[in-house]
Amino acid sequence: MRILVVEDEAKVARALREGLTHEQYEVVLAPTGEEGFLMVNAEEFDLIILDPMLPGRDGLQVLSTLRKRGLQTPVLILTARDSIEDKVGLDRGADEVTEETNARSGTGRELAKQMRRSYLSARRRELTDSIALSL
Repeated sequence: MRILVVEDEAKVARALREGLTHEQYEVVLAPTGEEGFLMVNAEEFDLIILDPMLPGRDGLQVLSTLRKRGLQTPVLILTARDSIEDKVGLDRGADEVTEETNARSGTGRELAKQMRRSYLSARRRELTDSIALSL
């Protein structure tokens, strides 16, 4: 599984890359929303992990634009806290919202489980939509 991590905090990005690589995922890092947006448009990813609070073009703007353009790739929003305001990512098209503490766990195991759930959930929705269109 190929994962794009769009995260401006170097410590968090490194923790994600190390933990997910240890879990056998291929991880590509983008330090800005703009760079992440360009990468998504140029390359294929199975999952995107997105920080909503990026400087410049923030993660929610990137997510909103990608969804408007029809991107179906599952997106997991990575947030520093677990509040109602952070859940707005779900309204913008995110498949899941999780706290950074899962990313900093070292093994990445909890985050990997959550990512698999997000990925499978998004794929089931795509299949359901495809079947409905066929009928």
